[in-house]
Amino acid sequence: MDGIVAATHLNNPKTVRAWYMYDWANSVYTLVITTAIFPIYYKAIAAESGSDQLTLLGITLQNSVLYSYALSFSFLVVALILPFLSGTADYSGNKKTFMKAFVWMGSLACMGLYFFDGIDMLWWGIACSILASIGYSGSLVFYDAFLPEIVTEDRYDSTSARGYSMGYYGSVILMIVCLIIIMNPFSFGFTGTPKEAGLHATRFTFLLVGLWWIGFSYIPFSILPDNPYGRKPQGNIWFKGYAELRKVWLSLKHQRHLKKYLLAFFFYNMGVQTVMYLATLFGTDVLHLEEDSLIKTVVIIQLVGAFGAWLFARVSYHKGNRFSLVLMNSIWIAVCVGAYFVANEYHFYALAFVVGMIMGGIQSLSRATYSKLIPANTIDHASYFSFYDVTYNLSIVIGTFSYGLVNQLTGSMRNSVLALALFFVIGLVFLLSVKFEKGYRSEVID
Repeated sequence: MDGIVAATHLNNPKTVRAWYMYDWANSVYTLVITTAIFPIYYKAIAAESGSDQLTLLGITLQNSVLYSYALSFSFLVVALILPFLSGTADYSGNKKTFMKAFVWMGSLACMGLYFFDGIDMLWWGIACSILASIGYSGSLVFYDAFLPEIVTEDRYDSTSARGYSMGYYGSVILMIVCLIIIMNPFSFGFTGTPKEAGLHATRFTFLLVGLWWIGFSYIPFSILPDNPYGRKPQGNIWFKGYAELRKVWLSLKHQRHLKKYLLAFFFYNMGVQTVMYLATLFGTDVLHLEEDSLIKTVVIIQLVGAFGAWLFARVSYHKGNRFSLVLMNSIWIAVCVGAYFVANEYHFYALAFVVGMIMGGIQSLSRATYSKLIPANTIDHASYFSFYDVTYNLSIVIGTFSYGLVNQLTGSMRNSVLALALFFVIGLVFLLSVKFEKGYRSEVID
């Protein structure tokens, strides 16, 4: 009965548009903080030490390795705590409360980066980076779990794709605002030498990211359904949450293709997310690109990514989810090999164009595909998505750590990016063994 009642609210345009807006809200974090402006700022502050080596908590590492290890740690934390929280959220029917807590953590941590104003505050910058990453990743498990609760299965691909597209558009808008401020610091009241004013303006943009993230998040918070299945928790919700998670875990043992898909996703997502988080460092350390060249690269990826999400949703409609994911994984392998041989910024731009095309497509379609593989009529969406997001986060832990480790051992990021191709190959092998039941067909996007 609960499932029938909830189904009456599916495909409500207002609710779906509100769901899109969280992609709009949070994607500024991935663009400004993890991909574009903060990594460049981090490298500028790290240069104050006069060496490529930085010391934190008594450990000395190359600055790019330290950054990649910090990201790995944040995703490991998320992977450890989310399954328990998601089970509790499912039992209590209170996904939005947990989502809000992570959003506030992430947005406040972004704003906290404003106080990372020199090498003496390195510990603070790393700590805020870790907390922002935990907030972002933690919120996604509850956000993603709303997808099968707001639209019917035939709309999973298109809705997921539109969400990612909204994220790309929103992040580019704020990115442009941030760049205008950074490039014209004196016009916005920042003082000191040109370098000091520029760095101060850059730190100010971190405040804008946090405000944008939390501000626009209140649109989905105010409209997405509360407790759509009318659950009435009794007793110890933490113990019951564990029982909820255990129930989903036991059910996974009997879902062979869902497990195979999670394995495929685990491996290819290592490569996807590592490229997204560390591509900027590749540009600075290997090709020695200037800031404007790196920004151009990031903007290319964002703009093309919105089109890529739309394009591969259409490919999926005509050819199926597995065909689309296999095609994108094959292209990713070629990208990794190509990155090993990239010699100048124009090669880097070309790779960025291809990465943008497949970045949006593979992320949106991965989420939609998992939604389709969840058993029909389940109401434990947060618990099921916790396994998806644990897979997501653990893959980033291993991906970013491996990238940093290969770089540390070989002294070259070219070897690190070539190693990523292996992850895509393994993911592709598992993906080819996944079978869908007949009838999986998504709504075509206009």
